[in-house]
Amino acid sequence: MRCLQAVLPEPWLAFGGDSFVDAMPARLQASDAGLDIGADGTVSVGQKFRALETAWTEGIAAMARAGAGIVVDDVFLGGAASQQRWQKALDGVEVLWAGVRCERSVAEGREVARGDRVRGMAGAQADAVHEGVHYDLEVDTAHTESLVCA
Repeated sequence: MRCLQAVLPEPWLAFGGDSFVDAMPARLQASDAGLDIGADGTVSVGQKFRALETAWTEGIAAMARAGAGIVVDDVFLGGAASQQRWQKALDGVEVLWAGVRCERSVAEGREVARGDRVRGMAGAQADAVHEGVHYDLEVDTAHTESLVCA
């Protein structure tokens, strides 16, 4: 996101799924009602997570409607259903859907290097997050530097 912000001629705000999760109360992390990440990297979300997620997406959409340029980095854990939630929130807003792909092995290596993820998340999500999702453009970060992708 930072590379994209650097090359865009106008200022754009950047938001990511990680910042949303970090903003949730701690009691909803590792919770059936909130967000639960299994030992194998599988992710499940509960009803309270979905309610907060709806408020978050609607809030970001409101900023876009107010004239702010917005870049959102989100992992579509539910594939097409996740994209549909954003489409609903962004109804009437001009959107460019960019798919960021990476070979599973490269993603798994980055996961280990980051050290802040449960091992196995990258492999479990590598294909599922793109299933049924429509993109206007796609980039491959396994073979192309982030600044070039931006």
